[in-house]
Amino acid sequence: MTAAAVNPDFWNGRRVLLTGHTGFKGAWAALWLAKMGADVTGISLAPDGEFSLFGILQPRLSLTSHLLDIRDKGALANAVTEANPEIVLHMAAQALVRRSYREPEETFAVNVTGSINLMEALRDLEGLKAALMITSDKVYRNDDSGRAFVESDPLGGDDPYSASKAACEIAVASYAKSFFYDNNVPVATARAGNVIGGGDFSEDRLIPDIWRAARDGESVTLRYPGATRPWQHVLESVSGYLLYLQALAMDKGAGVPKALNFGPEKIENLTVGEIARDVQAAFGIPDDWSLEKAAQPPEKTHLALDASLARKTIGWRANWTAETALARTVDWYKAFNEGADMYDFTLSQITAYEARS
Repeated sequence: MTAAAVNPDFWNGRRVLLTGHTGFKGAWAALWLAKMGADVTGISLAPDGEFSLFGILQPRLSLTSHLLDIRDKGALANAVTEANPEIVLHMAAQALVRRSYREPEETFAVNVTGSINLMEALRDLEGLKAALMITSDKVYRNDDSGRAFVESDPLGGDDPYSASKAACEIAVASYAKSFFYDNNVPVATARAGNVIGGGDFSEDRLIPDIWRAARDGESVTLRYPGATRPWQHVLESVSGYLLYLQALAMDKGAGVPKALNFGPEKIENLTVGEIARDVQAAFGIPDDWSLEKAAQPPEKTHLALDASLARKTIGWRANWTAETALARTVDWYKAFNEGADMYDFTLSQITAYEARS
């Protein structure tokens, strides 16, 4: 079965509101949308840290950027009204599990209340065609069995991040049924996670941690080397979001599920330790990681998604294997280290993905 492709004609000239555009996934989405000629308005906090993909792309990135906190209901409503979007892709979030243990109240406020503030701001828009709220592969009640989750599985979450995203799912579904469906505006949620790719400089992320260790000549420390995750390149998940929005906007989303998983074509069950070994080899550094000795917040050992419903309903399927995703990711960081034009390089990876190469 040939995978469906993102349609540039659909996005050309389309008014798109993208929250979280300064984040890792958000910056990739912003560049792809701008490449297709979309009229993009971004809403997000300013990027933090020494480097950010958005900061790298921003001088040549075509979009309107509002740097604000989605917990600020008034400022958010004003920015949404000004943008008057036809399509909404909501990616703004506190997305780090370990930070959620340190800052649980903030995590719930951003991921739940911030999302509700956005839904409130969207309620009275007359030209809205579809909205997609991005949650996480961690929204499911995980018994650590390793079984791949399907969309009908119960929601849950032991850590504050997972619980906040599950709560967001419930809140979005309630708003969708109470305020949007009667106006024929489809609102849906997308579940993906463990995304890798160039330009991720976040704390407590495996490949950025390895890149920093290689740059600084330090050893790599792993917390859960035996944990398995549904690893996928950022362009896989973003392509899923864009295809999903195309389907939702056509015929008012008739027959399109209101929640979909986006994950690898097949469960490759690569562990954190195996990914670390392969990335270290690609960076040309010894496979000498050590186990973190300090006590760590608990995390689930197994996590996998069944994305067959997305294949059946919107024609999406993963294009790159974990091996290819890792190679493309390492290529990006190597180019960055060598001082390449990273706007052009990042754009070239999107072009290669579009060509299925």
